[in-house]
Amino acid sequence: MLYYLFEYLDKQLDVPGTGVFQYITFRSGLAIILSLLISTVFGKKIINFLRRQQIGETVRELGLEGQSQKAGTPTMGGLIIIISTLIPVILLAKLDNIYIMLLIVTTLWMGTIGFIDDYIKIFKKDKEGLKGKFKVVGQVGLGLIVGYILYFHPSVTVRTDTAKVNIYSSTENVISQAGVEEKSTATTIPFFKNNEFDYSELLAWTGEGYKNYAWLIFIPIVIFIITAVSNGANLTDGIDGLAAGTSAIAVLALGIFAFVSGNIIFSNYLNIMYIPRSGEMTVFISAFVGALIGFLWYNTYPASVFMGDTGSLTIGGIIAVLAIAVRKELLIPVLCGIFLAENLSVVLQVAYFKFTKKKFGEGRRIFLMAPLHHHYQKKGYHESKIVTRFWIIAILLAIFSVVSLKLR
Repeated sequence: MLYYLFEYLDKQLDVPGTGVFQYITFRSGLAIILSLLISTVFGKKIINFLRRQQIGETVRELGLEGQSQKAGTPTMGGLIIIISTLIPVILLAKLDNIYIMLLIVTTLWMGTIGFIDDYIKIFKKDKEGLKGKFKVVGQVGLGLIVGYILYFHPSVTVRTDTAKVNIYSSTENVISQAGVEEKSTATTIPFFKNNEFDYSELLAWTGEGYKNYAWLIFIPIVIFIITAVSNGANLTDGIDGLAAGTSAIAVLALGIFAFVSGNIIFSNYLNIMYIPRSGEMTVFISAFVGALIGFLWYNTYPASVFMGDTGSLTIGGIIAVLAIAVRKELLIPVLCGIFLAENLSVVLQVAYFKFTKKKFGEGRRIFLMAPLHHHYQKKGYHESKIVTRFWIIAILLAIFSVVSLKLR
């Protein structure tokens, strides 16, 4: 809202200094400061409210050290992340931008699913929470919405290398060239030269006009990515500070991708896909990073609050949509390597247990406990050490992901 106010003051009333709001970098800086302030200052008030309402964590006995002390710790802290993200976005972002609208819908949609799950666990005293099939239905529903909009909405485009148009600087010198905007299901294959791939090519065998049916491939891929990443974030949220910290690192890397992909100068210099209007996502990402870091103030060991599914499902959904929007979804296994490892550890553990039980009559395990972070807890590592080392790995993966812009 403030963006439109200052735009009016600048263009209609010519008020000095108000034009600075036109810059994404300025609004992004304000967004991260504002979200940090909201999450740290008002976060304490939300935690106290949750404590008064006796919205505490019910801990299942898993035989882990320090587990019993966590019982009763306020949960649903994901509300802090959601509120601290949305307020700066509503104030500072262009709300008519299709990517911003999509991210707001994602935040509210996944936040609602997570809230219902936490509500059932706490107030209905059902430790299982929302049944898995209903969670999947919600994730698939969001995937359908996101996939449909990204495929069909006229504002979601890329610039091609054909039909060149000149971009001029204030001195009227040509500083860049870009092609005409067009609808496309093209994405980026990391670490390869000529690394753009169009999903529609998977239907080339069907004959002429196959590009008209690319949505049959694109939308299911979007659904799969959103479901996988949101579940990965959910599994990662098992010890203090792990999910919030690793997510903040991954989102920061996605912020770099969004900024350079949405800037015609940087995308031209780096020779990467230019995605018009995607740079506005930098404002949302900045607010989101600030909210995650502010939440960490209370979530690091020993945690004063847990994010619950309200936070973890929301985080995973946002990361998935961001990656798809900037055409970097194929980089998710690297960028979100922690989520992938947590997901795989559960899948492998369950599959191996069932296989060995059928073959030998008794189930055997690969890990001492899954997800992966519990395996290291069982080995005697303190959770602070596990979290710190996972953060370091997440930083290395994020750097490697960013380097992929030129490493081909």
